[in-house]
Amino acid sequence: MIEVRDLWKGFGSQPVLRGTSLRIERGEAVVIIGRSGGGKSVLLKHLIALLQPDRGQVLVEGQNLCGLNERQLIHVRRKFGLLFQMAALFDSLTVYENVSFVLQRERKHTEAEMRRLVAEALGMVELSGIEERKPAELSGGMRKRVGLARAIVYRPEIVLYDEPTTGLDPIAGARIDQLIRRVWERLGVTSIAVTHDMASARRISNRILMLHEGLIYADGPTDQILSSTDPIVHNFVNGIVPADPQLAN
Repeated sequence: MIEVRDLWKGFGSQPVLRGTSLRIERGEAVVIIGRSGGGKSVLLKHLIALLQPDRGQVLVEGQNLCGLNERQLIHVRRKFGLLFQMAALFDSLTVYENVSFVLQRERKHTEAEMRRLVAEALGMVELSGIEERKPAELSGGMRKRVGLARAIVYRPEIVLYDEPTTGLDPIAGARIDQLIRRVWERLGVTSIAVTHDMASARRISNRILMLHEGLIYADGPTDQILSSTDPIVHNFVNGIVPADPQLAN
């Protein structure tokens, strides 16, 4: 479904990705972990060509995104849904207007069809009947769920999650994870999440990639990575500050 080949990206004199390569198969639920500032969100943005690499390739179903013009990218991006870290809802719009935003821009559906699709998406995230409310009337967890409904309303093939539980209490975070899992199972999407939350990573993935010093350092089934005895992986997963400074980098 997605392949990244020898991806390099830096900002100014600071390299971030240093030859990152990975493959994600159709229907997988993958979580990318790693240190803050280590390039996880930068990598995620490359998957939908919001950033262009300094070197390397990003392929979606065999199509190289690098060098495509905006019109060509529209077709590729239609395969993706994205849940932003802070939900990124439009405060002046109702829940219905937020969730249907892309559908309205595409102008492919009647108002009745859009109402039905929005109701289905809100039902999947357990928020039926709130179409006319504004984001300011919602809790943080509810806003995040509206963001998820917006990400899936047009039935994408791939859903990207950027720190989906950030800013939520443990119960609200666990509920978001349950819904992410539900979307993956019911819609058969390919799910890719960036997170620092190891409890969340366990709940929403069947495979974990660890990004370390600009490369994929570890890659394996969720339980295998979370129980790894490799010092770098073990320390990160368990929040351990090592006595050896070399293992802290």
